[in-house]
Amino acid sequence: MMPATTQPHRDFRSRRPLKLAVLDMSGTTVDEGGLQDEAFNTAILQEGIEPGGSRSDAMVGYFREARGTSRHEIFRSIFAEDLVAARRANACFEATYDRLLAERGVRPVDGAAEAVAALREAGLKIVLTTGFARHTQNMILESLDWMGVSDLSLCPSDAGRGVPYPDMILTALLALDLEDVRSVMTVGDTAGDIRAGQRAGAGLTVGVLTGYHDEAVLSGAGAAAVVPSIRDVPALVTGVGC
Repeated sequence: MMPATTQPHRDFRSRRPLKLAVLDMSGTTVDEGGLQDEAFNTAILQEGIEPGGSRSDAMVGYFREARGTSRHEIFRSIFAEDLVAARRANACFEATYDRLLAERGVRPVDGAAEAVAALREAGLKIVLTTGFARHTQNMILESLDWMGVSDLSLCPSDAGRGVPYPDMILTALLALDLEDVRSVMTVGDTAGDIRAGQRAGAGLTVGVLTGYHDEAVLSGAGAAAVVPSIRDVPALVTGVGC
């Protein structure tokens, strides 16, 4: 249930004019239906981590909290004592996710396409970001028929690091020849997404409630606004809903 304090139509038009929207994919614009959790469980099971045990529960908890972070960094953290196992688990995760994606596909979060169109109509360029590898990001975009939806799509390997680091946001700014990071709006469903926007110096950081973290976590990370869904984001900068 949406927290009663959420205000989806707060008007931010008095801020510096926004020229770029950096939008997270999984949980923000893309509903993947639990494919990540299934792929992660398969990857750690391959490493002998049986489901239901304390070690498995701790790993799953960390994975969910770190969602949005580069996946190979997650595996490097949970298998810090064995980097060979970390690489093997990451490879298994990617292969399993790609197989599940090919079998089941993904779908846009309700209203995502309309929100992107409204932001474009308001004059913003669009960048889609992810913590997945490039080939997986491309598979998701192809599954949605979104290869031409954004001006640019970025993954951690394109920029150096994923969230909560600001690398992808700053790479987008430079790649699209924009001068002021304060003209950037970032939108995501995790605390990592919000922290990345804060660290980049983005003019507006927005959290959405269609993914993993709730309003308290997103606000605590520094979100200037928390809204129910990506479909509510255009109203923050135009005053008009989708």
